Amino acid sequence: MEERKRTMPAIPLRGLAVLPTMVLHFDISRDKSIRAVEAAMEKDQTIFLTAQQNPDDNNPGLPGLYGIGVTAKIRNVAKLPKDIVRVMVEGTHRARLLEIEEKNGYLHAQVEILEEEKQELGETTEIAMVRALAELLNRYSQLNQKFGKDMLRQLTEIQDFEKMTMAVCVHVPMYYTDRQKLLEADSMLERYERLCTLLVKEMEILQIRNDIQQKVKERVDKNQREYVLREQIRVIQEELGEDSLLSDVKNYQESAKKLCASEDVKNKILKETERLKSIGNNSAESSVLRGYIETLLELPWDKMSKDNQDLKNAARILDEDHYGLEKVKERVLEFLAVRCLTKKGDSPILCLVGPPGTGKTSIARSIARALGKKYVRISLGGVRDEAEIRGHRRTYVGAMPGRIAGGMRQAGVKNPLMLLDEIDKVSSDYKGDTSSALLEVLDSEQNCRFRDHYVELPIDLSEVLFIATANDVHTIPRPLLDRMELIEVTSYTANEKLHIAKDHLLKKQMERHGLKKSQFTVTKTALGTIISGYTKEAGVRQLERKIGEVCRKAARELLEGEKESIRVTDKSLEKYLGRKRYTVQKRNEKNDVGIVRGLAWTSVGGDTLQIEVNTMPGKGDFLLTGQLGDVMKESARTAISYIRSLGSKYQIDPEFFAKNDIHIHIPEGAVPKDGPSAGITMATAILSAIAQIPVRADVAMTGEITLRGRVLPIGGLKEKLLAAKMAGITTVLVPSENRADVAEIQNEITDGLEIVYVSAMPEVLKAALAEKDVDE
Repeated sequence: MEERKRTMPAIPLRGLAVLPTMVLHFDISRDKSIRAVEAAMEKDQTIFLTAQQNPDDNNPGLPGLYGIGVTAKIRNVAKLPKDIVRVMVEGTHRARLLEIEEKNGYLHAQVEILEEEKQELGETTEIAMVRALAELLNRYSQLNQKFGKDMLRQLTEIQDFEKMTMAVCVHVPMYYTDRQKLLEADSMLERYERLCTLLVKEMEILQIRNDIQQKVKERVDKNQREYVLREQIRVIQEELGEDSLLSDVKNYQESAKKLCASEDVKNKILKETERLKSIGNNSAESSVLRGYIETLLELPWDKMSKDNQDLKNAARILDEDHYGLEKVKERVLEFLAVRCLTKKGDSPILCLVGPPGTGKTSIARSIARALGKKYVRISLGGVRDEAEIRGHRRTYVGAMPGRIAGGMRQAGVKNPLMLLDEIDKVSSDYKGDTSSALLEVLDSEQNCRFRDHYVELPIDLSEVLFIATANDVHTIPRPLLDRMELIEVTSYTANEKLHIAKDHLLKKQMERHGLKKSQFTVTKTALGTIISGYTKEAGVRQLERKIGEVCRKAARELLEGEKESIRVTDKSLEKYLGRKRYTVQKRNEKNDVGIVRGLAWTSVGGDTLQIEVNTMPGKGDFLLTGQLGDVMKESARTAISYIRSLGSKYQIDPEFFAKNDIHIHIPEGAVPKDGPSAGITMATAILSAIAQIPVRADVAMTGEITLRGRVLPIGGLKEKLLAAKMAGITTVLVPSENRADVAEIQNEITDGLEIVYVSAMPEVLKAALAEKDVDE
């Protein structure tokens, strides 16, 4: 018994248990352990190994070590960096630790070598136990994928009971405390039973773990699969350069959800974004689809701005920006008053008709400012294609929304003020009729669901305040004209132009040219001279240009240092603008035969026409000169037919018309003239020339004549009366049916004029002829 006891160097192992026949290597760093290895190498290379009960204890004593360990032979020692020594050992015998003490810097252990208890089991029992263990190993390897197939084959090929049991204890992975229990078994049979129990328990644990893993895998498998697929798609898209597409689609979808629109619009946008995601970036359709989605997102749909409901403030803004235009201002304030009372109501569709330069376009901008609305201007001049209004269908290359949808997109709200400028200038060709396309836009009963070919979804235009402008309503188709409320913007009088120039145009041009009030002034007389002598227009565009010209020349004088301040007067005006361009054709000084002053409306205002008639021997020819239009020529023939019917009353020789030629001429032959309103003027001039009766020089007239001598109403009366007053005329003959029009004209124009209402030619001749009275 004493021979079994030995004293040898010892190493406490952390988290490691060694069995006999077991070959392994471990690293040591404690000085005690390194010195113990060195001491063992100096003797017989035998060392005692036992596990620590607490792996974290740096100085374990006898109570801190397991009582059963193993003696081992040191096979190899290698030094590693950082004072670490790697030791390879082979376990030889089980041993019990009796005492342990520290000497010479390492642990000395007194151990007792333990012999295995021999038990006779019988050959059959051993074979059965070997097979049972092999079967357990097979089942264990199926549950533990980390247990290699080669190791399983090597272990199951061992037929000896003790060798197989020991080999399984050594090679099957297990926790060090379990291996320590196998080491502490006194006999091979006990070790076998502990091993089998351990394997069964480990298999149960593995089975439970696998079941749990399977359940967890089933739960996360779908999400994991989707995640992996998405990652793969993302990587593929990055390689193809499509990574930006997904972020764009996401932004489109988020914007669609935040959009102030109906569910139909949102669903349409989301549907198109899914299409964009599916077709990718490389498709030719992707850019078209992007443009379409962005158009839908930028349209206002249900987004509205808050209108200004302060009537006084709106009136103040309108008066600040424009002088005159009372009808327009009154109608806008009426609309605002109704909207304030009802909180709803269809927006009016107004059409401002008048000569160029009278402020139709600028008053629309002022109305938008007064009402607090967004302002959008759409120029219709020269538009011939229906697609300009309704848009192109998306199937076409380069398709885009129409101007109406584009205007709504630009405004950003569904209730802007939309100006349809020059609506009388639209035309049509083989691509469609633009005016017909405007019918739906300007119909308050239909435009709540206006369909643009590009957008494809109904757009609500019922909240839009449409204002159209035109110079002449005769070129606007009747159905389109019927949908608009006409407001006539007439020519400005000289007094109105003076107010506009003084209060608006002069300030605007001074600011534009950098002139201060202390540096530059224009007298009221000079402004009046600019209006009468340098411009001839119904509006004020040319007047503004002339004022700008004066400002430019004044700015140059100031910079050149000639003067510190400039005052433009009537006398100095010629220095800046040159000689007068226009002179008013004043009335004749004396009564003449065959010369009658007529009144005409032009695109730049009113004018007077001096109609001249001469008779001469001939063959009864009737000559018309002065570039007259067809309607005017027919009026002349009607007039001469009527005068021929009065031959006996004025003692006209019945043979006169067969033996004499009659020539009618209207001066300014380069200017085209047309219209029926000179009918009574030509009839009076013809009768005066034939009967040699003078016509009063202070009389002017306008009116259409019929074959029986009736006088029919005419238009443009304000401009005509204004022209008559400027020419010095004192008496104007006007058709009786125009009496209501005269009542609406400002007193500024009618003051000083004697308005004579006539309904038939005898009344005209009675008022116009100077010497002979004519009985009806």
